[in-house]
Amino acid sequence: QVQLVESGGRLVQAGGSLRLSCAASGRPISRYAMGWFRQAPGKEREFVATINWSSTNARIAESVEGRFTISRDNAKNSVYLQMNNLKPEDTAVYFCAEAGTPWTIVTRSSQFTSWGEGTQVTVSS
Repeated sequence: QVQLVESGGRLVQAGGSLRLSCAASGRPISRYAMGWFRQAPGKEREFVATINWSSTNARIAESVEGRFTISRDNAKNSVYLQMNNLKPEDTAVYFCAEAGTPWTIVTRSSQFTSWGEGTQVTVSS
């Protein structure tokens, strides 16, 4: 079973940038789509971005399109989320997740079967 550990979250001012990392261990993630989700206090977990196994296809939520970019490095067994022009509404715990089915890009949280513990991102106004 794969273990996922997120890092890079911290307090940042509005307009700033952060790069989140997700390090996988236990087995390679290279066959699986990887995704980022977030959950703000009192709200449901929401989709942020996903990338397919070969980095040839990615999906980004409309709320962050143009500001966030997802990438991966299969050689390092890692996935990244570059977040630019951050807004206070981006404040949330950000989770990394691995899809349950190889080779296929997915976006619904129910389609991801392995999750990290999350990293807190706080954007001050």
